[in-house]
Amino acid sequence: MSWRLKHAVSTVLAAVSAIVLSVSASHALEIKRTKLSNGAVLLVSEQHQLPMVSIAIAFDAGSRRDSPGKEGLAELTAASLEQGTQQLNVADFNRKIDFMGSSISIVADRDYVFASMTSLKKSENETLRLMAQSLQNPGLRDSDILRKRGDQVAAINASEEEPGYTAVVAFARLLFGSRPYGHPTEGFADTVAKLTPADVRDFYKRHYKTAGAVIAVVGDVEVATIRAGIERELAGLGGTVPAQAEPAPLRVAPGIKADLVNRNVAQANLILGSGGIARSNPDYYKVQVMNYILGGGGFSSRLMKEVRSKAGLAYSIDSTFSAGRFPGAFAVVLQTKNQSAPEALKLIVTQLHEIQREPVSDRELSSARKFLVGSFPLRLDRQSQIVSFMLQVELYGLGLDYADRYPKLIDEVTKLDVQEAARHYLHPEALYLVAVANQSVANIKPAALGPQAPAQ
Repeated sequence: MSWRLKHAVSTVLAAVSAIVLSVSASHALEIKRTKLSNGAVLLVSEQHQLPMVSIAIAFDAGSRRDSPGKEGLAELTAASLEQGTQQLNVADFNRKIDFMGSSISIVADRDYVFASMTSLKKSENETLRLMAQSLQNPGLRDSDILRKRGDQVAAINASEEEPGYTAVVAFARLLFGSRPYGHPTEGFADTVAKLTPADVRDFYKRHYKTAGAVIAVVGDVEVATIRAGIERELAGLGGTVPAQAEPAPLRVAPGIKADLVNRNVAQANLILGSGGIARSNPDYYKVQVMNYILGGGGFSSRLMKEVRSKAGLAYSIDSTFSAGRFPGAFAVVLQTKNQSAPEALKLIVTQLHEIQREPVSDRELSSARKFLVGSFPLRLDRQSQIVSFMLQVELYGLGLDYADRYPKLIDEVTKLDVQEAARHYLHPEALYLVAVANQSVANIKPAALGPQAPAQ
């Protein structure tokens, strides 16, 4: 799973199933938590309405674990683990999965790798066994790894033709540099091309450990039975991944630090932003409400009204805080005509100052709180969403009663909270800008947005 344009706008986990559950969020999240003998945390939500089972495992093996010069290794390792087991080649492995009507997926995100499965109740044991074997007895054959490496390089090369992708990659590199979030999950074409089967096998041995892993199960299961099955099937997978030191805080230097990429495009792709917050930040909910009002609330957001509706400079514009295990990015993302880019950027900076200077209106605050609370249950109406949510609850220490507490956490946010969050976490005086545009037409002058950042 790559940090592409959507990942600059939001973060989250891979879908495993599209089965809609006709239950309320509170009933969907009656979670039972236990610790397995291999060190993993097991979360189970029994859902007996449909004969379906979804399981997902989060390993501390995301792309933030890539070492310098080996960017893309986490994703290549995850993709290679889908290529069968020591006993089954990839064709036979996939044939067994397809015959049962099941699915198995292993994907890398920037923070974690998610191994997931979904199956009918009658195929639960066999599907779990296949997923477990792919994790603890993977094939990792040279031929499969080299084929997946070629696929990954080809996908990167194709993505680099897209101005939006180019902007996202450039923004991450400009903002984070050599820090863990400074490269896309898929890596760079030149670094991936140099990865070897030995690199993949070494990464697998070092990072696919169950102590510290989180396993979430949703569906037609009994806690004792599924626990016994997981204990049995994953008995050969243990060990601990050493903790990763949190990177030093980003230095907020006054001015605009820019990367102006020249492309012969009709629409300039712009990303303007700064450092953001970690998911564990206690101000997360204040920031969530503030960002909804600023640019995350679609047509009701200030940026959409000012830049699109009033000025007519963009079809869409969005802002986001991509909060992860480490502090992520704050980014405003938009497309506009090349010649409109300078004006659009000035309007964005104006709105950043405005939300810091004056309290938001009662109507804006009420609208934001109602939407965030009202839309929350919609995130939990599928097995895949519930599984993903359960993983997030454990990984970020949110508490098993988080679904019940979330409305209060949002409703408690005040106008003063929003203003303080804007003043603390928005930095209109110190921004990072990436513009993939026809620079001769766009004529973007970063200095016109504020004092120029010193060279670093």
